[in-house]
Amino acid sequence: VTIKFCTKCKWNLRAAWYLQELLSTFGDKLGEVALIPYESGVFRVEVQKDTNSPSVQVWDRKENDGFPDSKILKQKIRNEVFPDEVLGHVDK
Repeated sequence: VTIKFCTKCKWNLRAAWYLQELLSTFGDKLGEVALIPYESGVFRVEVQKDTNSPSVQVWDRKENDGFPDSKILKQKIRNEVFPDEVLGHVDK
């Protein structure tokens, strides 16, 4: 999982919070969760199933009109990387 975020917008704490949420839900099943300082105004989350597959964008702040609820982000990542996994209370 890659979280690209604008440092000028001071979204680093938000990015770190999403990282913490993803690790608490998926644990070591995620090979990596990377925080990448990026261009002005960008907040984007991408996933890659494995090193041989392309990255898939699961959230973009501009395209999706804001920041995701952690529940929605977890579901989108699960759907791309672990489609058979049940997220328990997150799926309700």
